[in-house]
Parts: sequence; structure tokens; C-alpha cells
Amino acid sequence: METLFHLSLPCTNAEETKTFYIETVGAVLGRHSNNWVDINLFGHQITFTQAAKFNFNSPNYVFEGKILPTFHFGIILNVEEWGRMYSKLNELNLELVTQATFLKNKSGEHLSFFVKDPNGYMLEFKSFKQPQEVFKI
Repeated sequence: METLFHLSLPCTNAEETKTFYIETVGAVLGRHSNNWVDINLFGHQITFTQAAKFNFNSPNYVFEGKILPTFHFGIILNVEEWGRMYSKLNELNLELVTQATFLKNKSGEHLSFFVKDPNGYMLEFKSFKQPQEVFKI
């Protein structure tokens, strides 16, 4: 079995969260109940559990002149998948945040955009110009 990533987060409404990730993003539904849902997000397990109202008080930061959310998670796609996801979410008139190329002509050059899920989490989609540079210093 290849190594997979798992992340568990609180959510305000499990049904709205499930709908966003399955119908909007195109992820695959895993085990679920009325108050929690497992999402297969490009082969990785994200678990959302319904909880009381929460607040992470997460400030933004500036990277290469762009304001980015400090608290976020995301997925790295090849450039074709990234383009399809950007087009799909853009056509749904979702508010896509900070579509940009970062580290232009440097190690780690990548395309990036963010979209907010129903819980206020920022979900980032990235595509590296050179995939082998994901962790390169």
C-alpha cells in the first residue's frame, strides 16, 4: 500500500461539507454518518466531524506580494488536472482566491489558487512546473 495522508477537521454541517467536496470539487465519498464524513480527496482521507461553532483566528500572510491564508490545506495536481479544476470551480462562480504563479523561474515554481469550503476552510490547489521540486530547497 502506498503511503496516504489523513486529516481530521471539525465542520459546522456534515451534509453541506459532503455536498461541497463530492458535488463541487469532485472528490469521492467514503464512510459517513449524519454527523461525520470521510472524503477521498485525490487518494487521501479527509474526515470532517460536525462540531459546535469554532474559530481558528488565523491571520493571513504575504508571499511574493500576494495575501494568502495562513490556515489552509490542499492538493498538488499535474498541470492538466489543475487547469480542469480551476475551470470547473470558476465556471461554478465560486470565489477563487489568489490565482497566481509563485516562485517564477525559481526552484519550486508553481501555479496556485484557493477556494473556501462551507466551513470557512481554504482549500488550495497547486501544480508544480517541475514535480520533483515539491520539497526542493
